[in-house]
Amino acid sequence: MIVVTGATGNVGRPLVAELARRGHEVTAVSRAGTAPHAQARVRGLSADLADPGGLRAAVTGASAMFLLVPGSGEHLDTERIIGTAAEAGVRRLVLLSSLGAATRADSVSHGPLARLEKLVRGSGLEWTVLRPGDFASNALAWVPSVRAERTVHAPFGDVALPAVDPLDIAEVAAAALVDDGHAGRTYALTGAAAVSPRDRTRALAEVLGTPLVFAEQTREQARADMLAYIPEHVVDGTLAILGEPTPQEQAVSPDVETVLGRPARTFADWARRNAAAFAG
Repeated sequence: MIVVTGATGNVGRPLVAELARRGHEVTAVSRAGTAPHAQARVRGLSADLADPGGLRAAVTGASAMFLLVPGSGEHLDTERIIGTAAEAGVRRLVLLSSLGAATRADSVSHGPLARLEKLVRGSGLEWTVLRPGDFASNALAWVPSVRAERTVHAPFGDVALPAVDPLDIAEVAAAALVDDGHAGRTYALTGAAAVSPRDRTRALAEVLGTPLVFAEQTREQARADMLAYIPEHVVDGTLAILGEPTPQEQAVSPDVETVLGRPARTFADWARRNAAAFAG
Protein backbone atom coordinates (compact mmCIF):
# COMPACT_ATOMS: atom_id res chain seq x y z
CA MET A 1 0.00 0.00 0.00
CA ILE A 2 1.18 3.52 -0.84
CA VAL A 3 0.29 6.63 1.16
CA VAL A 4 -0.14 9.92 -0.70
CA THR A 5 -0.35 13.07 1.41
CA GLY A 6 -1.89 16.19 -0.11
CA ALA A 7 -3.97 13.77 -2.16
CA THR A 8 -6.53 16.29 -3.42
CA GLY A 9 -4.02 18.86 -4.72
CA ASN A 10 -2.54 19.63 -8.12
CA VAL A 11 0.07 16.87 -7.77
CA GLY A 12 -1.64 14.50 -5.35
CA ARG A 13 -4.79 14.04 -7.39
CA PRO A 14 -3.08 12.82 -10.61
CA LEU A 15 -0.55 10.85 -8.54
CA VAL A 16 -3.33 8.87 -6.85
CA ALA A 17 -4.89 8.20 -10.26
CA GLU A 18 -1.57 7.05 -11.74
CA LEU A 19 -0.79 4.71 -8.86
CA ALA A 20 -4.28 3.18 -9.03
CA ARG A 21 -3.92 2.80 -12.80
CA ARG A 22 -0.72 0.87 -12.16
CA GLY A 23 -2.64 -1.48 -9.88
CA HIS A 24 -1.48 -0.28 -6.45
CA GLU A 25 -3.56 0.13 -3.31
CA VAL A 26 -3.51 3.80 -2.30
CA THR A 27 -4.40 5.64 0.89
CA ALA A 28 -5.23 9.18 -0.21
CA VAL A 29 -4.60 11.47 2.77
CA SER A 30 -6.13 14.91 3.00
CA ARG A 31 -7.69 17.02 5.71
CA ALA A 32 -11.11 16.49 4.16
CA GLY A 33 -10.55 12.74 3.93
CA THR A 34 -12.26 12.44 0.56
CA ALA A 35 -10.66 10.23 -2.05
CA PRO A 36 -9.89 12.23 -5.21
CA HIS A 37 -10.99 9.29 -7.37
CA ALA A 38 -13.84 6.86 -6.81
CA GLN A 39 -11.80 3.73 -7.48
CA ALA A 40 -11.75 0.38 -5.75
CA ARG A 41 -8.03 0.62 -4.97
CA VAL A 42 -8.20 4.11 -3.44
CA ARG A 43 -9.09 4.76 0.20
CA GLY A 44 -9.66 8.34 1.33
CA LEU A 45 -8.47 9.15 4.85
CA SER A 46 -8.73 12.36 6.86
CA ALA A 47 -5.44 13.07 8.63
CA ASP A 48 -3.35 16.06 9.63
CA LEU A 49 0.43 15.79 9.51
CA ALA A 50 0.52 17.69 12.80
CA ASP A 51 -1.52 14.95 14.53
CA PRO A 52 0.65 11.96 15.51
CA GLY A 53 -2.30 9.60 15.94
CA GLY A 54 -3.84 10.42 12.60
CA LEU A 55 -0.51 10.14 10.83
CA ARG A 56 0.20 6.75 12.39
CA ALA A 57 -3.18 5.45 11.27
CA ALA A 58 -2.48 6.67 7.74
CA VAL A 59 0.92 5.03 7.33
CA THR A 60 0.34 1.73 9.16
CA GLY A 61 0.72 -1.07 6.63
CA ALA A 62 2.24 1.16 3.96
CA SER A 63 5.42 0.30 2.10
CA ALA A 64 5.90 3.73 0.47
CA MET A 65 4.89 7.31 1.14
CA PHE A 66 4.65 10.51 -0.88
CA LEU A 67 5.28 13.43 1.46
CA LEU A 68 3.97 16.88 0.67
CA VAL A 69 4.07 19.40 3.52
CA PRO A 70 1.92 22.55 3.56
CA GLY A 71 3.86 25.71 2.75
CA SER A 72 7.48 24.95 3.52
CA GLY A 73 6.66 22.79 6.53
CA GLU A 74 8.15 25.22 9.03
CA HIS A 75 5.35 24.67 11.57
CA LEU A 76 5.53 20.87 11.50
CA ASP A 77 7.65 18.42 13.46
CA THR A 78 8.98 16.90 10.28
CA GLU A 79 11.48 14.69 12.11
CA ARG A 80 8.57 13.05 13.94
CA ILE A 81 6.62 12.63 10.68
CA ILE A 82 9.50 10.76 9.06
CA GLY A 83 10.15 8.73 12.21
CA THR A 84 6.49 7.72 12.48
CA ALA A 85 6.49 6.56 8.87
CA ALA A 86 9.67 4.52 9.37
CA GLU A 87 8.36 2.92 12.58
CA ALA A 88 5.16 1.94 10.77
CA GLY A 89 7.12 0.03 8.14
CA VAL A 90 7.43 2.55 5.32
CA ARG A 91 10.57 1.68 3.36
CA ARG A 92 10.41 4.16 0.48
CA LEU A 93 9.86 7.91 0.88
CA VAL A 94 9.38 10.42 -1.94
CA LEU A 95 9.52 14.07 -0.84
CA LEU A 96 8.01 16.90 -2.87
CA SER A 97 10.43 19.74 -2.17
CA SER A 98 11.27 22.77 -4.32
CA LEU A 99 14.09 23.92 -6.53
CA GLY A 100 14.36 26.84 -4.10
CA ALA A 101 15.63 24.40 -1.46
CA ALA A 102 18.81 24.23 -3.56
CA THR A 103 19.00 27.76 -4.93
CA ARG A 104 17.80 29.62 -1.81
CA ALA A 105 18.62 27.22 1.01
CA ASP A 106 19.43 30.04 3.43
CA SER A 107 16.22 32.00 2.80
CA VAL A 108 13.29 32.26 5.20
CA SER A 109 10.97 30.99 2.47
CA HIS A 110 12.88 27.88 1.39
CA GLY A 111 15.23 27.14 4.28
CA PRO A 112 12.73 24.82 6.02
CA LEU A 113 12.49 22.67 2.89
CA ALA A 114 16.28 22.47 2.68
CA ARG A 115 16.34 21.24 6.29
CA LEU A 116 13.54 18.76 5.55
CA GLU A 117 15.54 17.37 2.63
CA LYS A 118 18.45 16.80 5.01
CA LEU A 119 16.20 14.87 7.39
CA VAL A 120 14.89 12.72 4.54
CA ARG A 121 18.40 11.91 3.34
CA GLY A 122 19.41 10.86 6.84
CA SER A 123 16.27 8.83 7.52
CA GLY A 124 17.66 5.44 6.59
CA LEU A 125 14.78 4.98 4.13
CA GLU A 126 14.98 4.60 0.36
CA TRP A 127 14.45 8.27 -0.40
CA THR A 128 13.91 10.33 -3.52
CA VAL A 129 13.65 14.13 -3.52
CA LEU A 130 11.66 15.96 -6.19
CA ARG A 131 12.51 19.62 -6.74
CA PRO A 132 10.01 21.27 -9.09
CA GLY A 133 10.46 24.88 -10.07
CA ASP A 134 7.60 27.12 -11.09
CA PHE A 135 4.27 25.30 -11.54
CA ALA A 136 2.29 25.75 -14.77
CA SER A 137 -0.84 25.49 -12.63
CA ASN A 138 -0.01 28.80 -10.94
CA ALA A 139 -1.73 30.28 -13.99
CA LEU A 140 -5.04 29.20 -12.43
CA ALA A 141 -4.76 32.41 -10.41
CA TRP A 142 -5.62 34.16 -13.68
CA VAL A 143 -9.00 32.45 -14.03
CA PRO A 144 -11.19 35.22 -12.51
CA SER A 145 -9.70 38.03 -14.60
CA VAL A 146 -9.60 35.96 -17.79
CA ARG A 147 -13.25 35.05 -17.37
CA ALA A 148 -14.38 38.56 -16.43
CA GLU A 149 -12.06 40.80 -18.46
CA ARG A 150 -10.13 38.57 -20.89
CA THR A 151 -7.06 39.97 -19.10
CA VAL A 152 -4.08 38.41 -17.35
CA HIS A 153 -2.57 40.35 -14.43
CA ALA A 154 0.93 39.23 -13.48
CA PRO A 155 4.32 40.74 -12.57
CA PHE A 156 7.67 40.42 -14.37
CA GLY A 157 6.07 40.00 -17.77
CA ASP A 158 9.24 39.14 -19.68
CA VAL A 159 11.07 37.00 -17.11
CA ALA A 160 10.99 33.42 -18.38
CA LEU A 161 10.90 30.30 -16.19
CA PRO A 162 10.47 26.67 -17.31
CA ALA A 163 7.17 26.00 -15.53
CA VAL A 164 6.52 22.31 -14.90
CA ASP A 165 3.20 20.60 -15.45
CA PRO A 166 1.94 19.03 -12.18
CA LEU A 167 1.02 15.93 -14.20
CA ASP A 168 4.70 15.43 -15.00
CA ILE A 169 5.54 15.79 -11.29
CA ALA A 170 2.91 13.17 -10.46
CA GLU A 171 4.20 10.71 -13.05
CA VAL A 172 7.79 11.12 -11.84
CA ALA A 173 6.60 10.65 -8.25
CA ALA A 174 4.75 7.46 -9.21
CA ALA A 175 7.89 6.08 -10.84
CA ALA A 176 9.98 6.91 -7.77
CA LEU A 177 7.41 5.28 -5.46
CA VAL A 178 7.05 1.97 -7.30
CA ASP A 179 10.00 1.48 -9.68
CA ASP A 180 13.58 0.62 -8.78
CA GLY A 181 16.54 2.83 -9.58
CA HIS A 182 15.40 6.09 -7.98
CA ALA A 183 16.63 5.67 -4.40
CA GLY A 184 19.12 8.33 -3.37
CA ARG A 185 18.28 10.53 -6.34
CA THR A 186 17.30 14.20 -6.39
CA TYR A 187 15.40 15.32 -9.49
CA ALA A 188 14.98 18.91 -10.66
CA LEU A 189 11.64 19.02 -12.45
CA THR A 190 10.89 21.67 -15.07
CA GLY A 191 8.87 22.12 -18.21
CA ALA A 192 10.23 21.77 -21.72
CA ALA A 193 11.13 25.45 -22.14
CA ALA A 194 11.38 28.69 -20.22
CA VAL A 195 8.29 30.80 -20.92
CA SER A 196 7.49 34.30 -19.65
CA PRO A 197 4.09 35.38 -18.28
CA ARG A 198 3.56 37.39 -21.46
CA ASP A 199 4.26 34.32 -23.59
CA ARG A 200 2.07 32.15 -21.39
CA THR A 201 -0.75 34.63 -21.97
CA ARG A 202 -0.29 34.27 -25.73
CA ALA A 203 -0.29 30.48 -25.44
CA LEU A 204 -3.45 30.53 -23.35
CA ALA A 205 -5.16 32.89 -25.81
CA GLU A 206 -4.35 30.54 -28.67
CA VAL A 207 -5.77 27.58 -26.76
CA LEU A 208 -8.94 29.49 -25.89
CA GLY A 209 -9.29 30.94 -29.38
CA THR A 210 -9.81 34.44 -28.03
CA PRO A 211 -7.53 37.48 -27.60
CA LEU A 212 -6.20 38.11 -24.09
CA VAL A 213 -4.63 41.31 -22.76
CA PHE A 214 -1.51 41.07 -20.62
CA ALA A 215 -1.48 43.73 -17.89
CA GLU A 216 1.85 43.78 -16.09
CA GLN A 217 1.65 44.29 -12.34
CA THR A 218 4.20 46.01 -10.17
CA ARG A 219 5.89 43.90 -7.53
CA GLU A 220 3.80 45.69 -4.89
CA GLN A 221 0.53 44.92 -6.68
CA ALA A 222 1.45 41.26 -7.08
CA ARG A 223 2.54 41.05 -3.45
CA ALA A 224 -0.78 42.45 -2.24
CA ASP A 225 -2.71 39.90 -4.32
CA MET A 226 -0.58 36.95 -3.17
CA LEU A 227 -0.82 37.87 0.51
CA ALA A 228 -4.51 36.98 0.35
CA TYR A 229 -3.66 33.26 0.19
CA ILE A 230 0.09 32.78 0.84
CA PRO A 231 2.10 33.51 4.03
CA GLU A 232 4.18 36.68 3.82
CA HIS A 233 7.60 35.02 3.94
CA VAL A 234 6.59 32.62 1.15
CA VAL A 235 5.26 35.51 -0.95
CA ASP A 236 8.56 37.36 -0.70
CA GLY A 237 10.56 34.26 -1.59
CA THR A 238 8.28 33.51 -4.53
CA LEU A 239 8.52 37.05 -5.88
CA ALA A 240 12.30 36.89 -5.64
CA ILE A 241 12.31 33.78 -7.83
CA LEU A 242 9.77 35.20 -10.30
CA GLY A 243 11.52 38.54 -10.58
CA GLU A 244 15.22 37.77 -10.16
CA PRO A 245 15.68 34.06 -10.92
CA THR A 246 19.10 32.51 -10.73
CA PRO A 247 20.54 30.78 -13.80
CA GLN A 248 19.70 27.43 -12.17
CA GLU A 249 16.07 28.51 -11.72
CA GLN A 250 15.84 29.47 -15.39
CA ALA A 251 17.52 26.31 -16.70
CA VAL A 252 15.57 23.51 -18.35
CA SER A 253 16.27 20.22 -16.56
CA PRO A 254 16.45 16.87 -18.39
CA ASP A 255 15.17 14.94 -15.36
CA VAL A 256 11.52 14.55 -16.42
CA GLU A 257 12.65 12.98 -19.70
CA THR A 258 15.30 10.89 -17.93
CA VAL A 259 12.70 9.34 -15.62
CA LEU A 260 9.72 9.10 -17.97
CA GLY A 261 11.45 8.46 -21.29
CA ARG A 262 9.66 11.33 -23.03
CA PRO A 263 10.04 15.12 -23.13
CA ALA A 264 8.51 17.23 -20.40
CA ARG A 265 5.13 18.75 -21.21
CA THR A 266 4.94 22.39 -22.30
CA PHE A 267 2.87 25.20 -20.82
CA ALA A 268 0.63 24.97 -23.88
CA ASP A 269 0.04 21.29 -23.09
CA TRP A 270 -1.10 22.26 -19.60
CA ALA A 271 -3.28 25.07 -20.97
CA ARG A 272 -5.06 22.73 -23.42
CA ARG A 273 -5.86 20.30 -20.63
CA ASN A 274 -7.17 23.07 -18.37
CA ALA A 275 -8.87 25.33 -20.92
CA ALA A 276 -12.33 24.74 -19.45
CA ALA A 277 -11.34 26.48 -16.21
CA PHE A 278 -10.73 29.73 -18.11
CA ALA A 279 -13.63 29.51 -20.52
CA GLY A 280 -16.51 29.46 -18.04
